[in-house]
Amino acid sequence: MGHHRVNPAPLVESRQLGDLRIHAIQAGGQRLDGGAMFGVVPKPLWERRIPADDRNRIQLGMRCLLVEHPSGLILVDTGAGNKEEKKFRDIYGIENEGASGRTSLEDGLREVGAQPEDIAVVINTHLHFDHAGGNTYRDAEGRIKVSFPNARYIVKRGEYDYATHPNERTGASYFEPNFMPVVAAHQFEFVVREKEIVKGIRVVPTPGHTPFHQSVLIESTGQRACFLGDLVPTHAHLPLPWIMGYDVEPLVTLETKRRILRQAEDEDWLLIFEHDASVAWGRVEHDGKNYRLRPEG
Repeated sequence: MGHHRVNPAPLVESRQLGDLRIHAIQAGGQRLDGGAMFGVVPKPLWERRIPADDRNRIQLGMRCLLVEHPSGLILVDTGAGNKEEKKFRDIYGIENEGASGRTSLEDGLREVGAQPEDIAVVINTHLHFDHAGGNTYRDAEGRIKVSFPNARYIVKRGEYDYATHPNERTGASYFEPNFMPVVAAHQFEFVVREKEIVKGIRVVPTPGHTPFHQSVLIESTGQRACFLGDLVPTHAHLPLPWIMGYDVEPLVTLETKRRILRQAEDEDWLLIFEHDASVAWGRVEHDGKNYRLRPEG
């Protein structure tokens, strides 16, 4: 299956989806504990797919999606941002410093000819630091500012409530500087269920990782893509029971995956993997036992 090659993905990978141009931007790398990333799956099984380092961490990406849409540029998730201290960055193996003085997300935007001011909509799948950290940034004077000053930010109302009322288990993932400045600027728009944000781009509830996690479904001229977020963080997580230890409701994740992957196979969706260090996207097939990537071509 070629699981051993972890060729780092390029900063930007682009393709056409119907009439829309989409860009997968690798907003940096991170390393997390392999056991935590694969939950109850034993190490001899997951290690065949993604090898661990001497601290038992596996290399991950933090992929964001930019959609060129007639109503403006749509950005899905924002990576880890630039506000955290060196110790934090070492613990989570975050490498996302950009040539711009901000992060590799801004570098990726520049590569496709966009500035942060050009973004019309930011969609957060959820508010964990590695998905919403780039919602805001620390400027040269140390002030925290909204990264995309002209965008409306979309997140589920329940996710915002969950993020602002953390407990001992969830608190390590939610940092108020990643979302409260957006609230203060009146740029957050809270959704409560499935909703079309602009024509052909909708948020769909995909609970499990967090109770109010959402994925993003993009449709153009009959072609569909789904930005999965943390529902299926890498292509190695396609088998239904391969669920992160980080998920707060793993049995809910299981049923969400069953529903989403069945539809993805039926309707030939392009699936976009946020945390995969090397595979940006692909289509799935069921081999009678598990879901897996369908060979290209």
